[in-house]
Amino acid sequence: MTRGLAIRDALLRRGLELLVLLVSISTLLFFLLRLSGDPAAVLAGDEADPETVALISARYGLDEPLLTQYLRYIGAIVTLDFGDSLRSQTDALALVMERLGSTLLLAVLALVITAVISLPLGAWLGFRPDATTRKWVNGLVFVLQGIPGYIAGLLLIQLFVVELRWLTSIGNAGPSSWILPALTLASFLVPKMVRVVAANTAEAMAEDYIRTARATGASDGELLMNHALPNAVLGATALIGTQFAFLMSGSLITEVIFAWPGFGALLVSSVERLDFPVVQAAVFVIAVLVSLVNAATDVAFSLIDPRLRAAGS
Repeated sequence: MTRGLAIRDALLRRGLELLVLLVSISTLLFFLLRLSGDPAAVLAGDEADPETVALISARYGLDEPLLTQYLRYIGAIVTLDFGDSLRSQTDALALVMERLGSTLLLAVLALVITAVISLPLGAWLGFRPDATTRKWVNGLVFVLQGIPGYIAGLLLIQLFVVELRWLTSIGNAGPSSWILPALTLASFLVPKMVRVVAANTAEAMAEDYIRTARATGASDGELLMNHALPNAVLGATALIGTQFAFLMSGSLITEVIFAWPGFGALLVSSVERLDFPVVQAAVFVIAVLVSLVNAATDVAFSLIDPRLRAAGS
């Protein structure tokens, strides 16, 4: 019963945090977009006369007082009605959701690649951190952490597309076109994840229960797999939740580089065109996704960590 109440309270708290976050982001985005330029002038074109600009403003309600526009905008968000795209004249939220699947595909692939590389490498580095070879590898990981994602993407294109001609790098043309953008996104997370897993593994190896297990005759493999690595996974799980927002923002540049038909590229082009409804719908979806992932991370963390399970019960 106590644990059920704790879960209910946690969900209510997360729901309230999400509500505050969405209102804050939506309000900030509304005013920032209006400060960036006049969308009616952008739609009309550089050669349009003032009468044409005025007609477009009246058509989309952009000539109304700013407060009136804001109140109408907040009321529309409550019903998930962001209006139509100023460019394509299609529903803005539907346009974003149509592209969301492609972006989530890249994000999931990047997380899988990150886990496959980071968990064994981080555990290996943290098992005996004083070894000379591990020090060199750890230094290389530290250097790789400072390489921007777009540089990694361009290098991957040069190597695997231009030089070796093994893969394609334009659009979503099947599994062969997924590899490079997914690797580019993973390059953002892998160095951080490796360092977290390595640090947690090294810390676990210094604990008393490890020495006790070693005294009872446990092998190095058993110590690592049964005792140290499960504790290291806790830190990795927390990192995934905190870094998901950065992963989504990293997809913006990655999708532009690889001409990937995701909603990151849609958001970039919509910002350039001052397509308010699409930008607002895209940011709203990102905020909801980040909040949901953070909540799921909290639940996963409590399920993995036996200490939290004991506290809940």
